[in-house]
Amino acid sequence: MLKKLLIVGITSLSLFGAGNPSLVETTTLIQGEVNPLQEFVGTVKFEKSSTLAAQNSGIVKAINFEIGDKVKKDKTLVQIDADILMAQINAAKATLESAQQTSLNSSKDYERYKALLESKSITQKEYDDALLKRNASNSNVQALEANLKQLQIQAYKKNIKAPYDGIVVEKNVQLGEWVNAGSNVAKIVDTSKIEVTFNVPSTIVNGLKQGQMYDIFIDGKTIPAKLNAIIPNGDKLTRTFPVQFKANVKDMFIYEGQEAKVSLSKNGKINALILPRDAVIKRFGQNVVFMIDDKMMAQMIPVQIIGFVEKNVAVASENLKAGMQIVSKGNERVFPNTPVQIINQK
Repeated sequence: MLKKLLIVGITSLSLFGAGNPSLVETTTLIQGEVNPLQEFVGTVKFEKSSTLAAQNSGIVKAINFEIGDKVKKDKTLVQIDADILMAQINAAKATLESAQQTSLNSSKDYERYKALLESKSITQKEYDDALLKRNASNSNVQALEANLKQLQIQAYKKNIKAPYDGIVVEKNVQLGEWVNAGSNVAKIVDTSKIEVTFNVPSTIVNGLKQGQMYDIFIDGKTIPAKLNAIIPNGDKLTRTFPVQFKANVKDMFIYEGQEAKVSLSKNGKINALILPRDAVIKRFGQNVVFMIDDKMMAQMIPVQIIGFVEKNVAVASENLKAGMQIVSKGNERVFPNTPVQIINQK
């Protein structure tokens, strides 16, 4: 059934592309040496994954999320009852206002006593008492301000917020439940950035470059990933070393634990057919090239990528041989069995 659909699809595309020849540039397929690729399998892990916990004990007053919700950074996910704490804050504010007024009055009295002492209208003791009263009032204000700030911090911690944009994947609390400080309430992950670790032999590790971009494959999709770390902690049984890649997957649906694949170069070169990377495109879920036959018609040929040589790619196919003309530019407009016009031939 799949074969029939593929044939129908190719036929439809051929009819669609019929008419004026497509303008293309071509390259000559050459024979060369390349390091073959070896495929490795790894597991997807989200770069950011956080278990959120209560910092203060209390009764859960509000829950503002459900599992699977996308949440923005600083969104309040859980509110713990803070009624008593807010009453303490209001009392602390009133006490602080009274102390600030007392401190202001004592400062004014001190300034008057200072002037009177200079004119020798009061004794030294009277001046010292005014100074002591002013300093004590100022210290009392500082202590009350610190107490108010402490209460406000405790009130702020009654609201458990999202540390970053992400998706809630666990809910560990219920409305009206008592939670203790340190109790887990939710788990959030940032699905836009992933880490994938592959275990590879040292012969391949030696050819890798940290910070360089590689293609990893997840669920049939190609994702550019940066080699983040080569971890010098080998497995004694398999003689392999973990290498870690990081990638930004944005809005793609990827789940933690999903399989990922990467193809890396082996040691030892083999003969292969080489052409520019742009000559290989995806059609019908496979890598293909378009070969130009002697009737100036485009023929779609599936290929297997076996390695890379700088800006070129090495491929294998029973239907290709050195010397053939392959479309290198304009192949996105070309369809099977359709006429083409080569514009870079002299």
